[in-house]
Amino acid sequence: MNRATLGRKLCRVATNAVVARPGAWSVFRRPIQRLFDALAPQWDTIRRPDHLAVYEQALDALPVPPKRALDIGTGTGDGALAIARRFPTAEVVGVDLAERMVAEARRKMDGEAGVEVRFERADASKLPYDSASFDLVAHANMIPFFDEIARVTAPGGHVLFAFSGGPGTPIYVPFERLRRELQRRGFTDFAEFAAAPGIALLARKETSS
Repeated sequence: MNRATLGRKLCRVATNAVVARPGAWSVFRRPIQRLFDALAPQWDTIRRPDHLAVYEQALDALPVPPKRALDIGTGTGDGALAIARRFPTAEVVGVDLAERMVAEARRKMDGEAGVEVRFERADASKLPYDSASFDLVAHANMIPFFDEIARVTAPGGHVLFAFSGGPGTPIYVPFERLRRELQRRGFTDFAEFAAAPGIALLARKETSS
């Protein structure tokens, strides 16, 4: 079994375990970090060319441009760059646990004239940002840490979850689970998107929460 196949299995097991019990992240953090550090040099060559199609479709549906946006699990930076290109006045931050992914994202920025994104290494389970810091918090194929998502999202802001391969994505959370966890934390106005095979969910944090 090759590294990519093993990696897909690890990601699916880790996602299911951490969504059910966030404390399980302490077991999976280091293996996931090692996996994505190893994959970083070839990451852009092993993904579908349209892997962000549904992510961008959801961005198009935002009612107002974000002022500050965070792309969690940014990998080599494509999600964060997509936000920055679409909303050039926004302050955009992309974070990833894997240092080599962050290095690749920073290198990619060299060819992006007029686009500004800050890439940082960070653990999504404990983000180094103040509460209510961002009015868009986006995820593309990323394990969600719901308490942190709710903490850093500003009232009236939006969260975006995109899965490029639909339910077959190694890191995938069913929409029913996403809705349930988000509703408990004050999110509403859910909207679903599809761009085969990808699917995405957009939600707004209530201003009174």
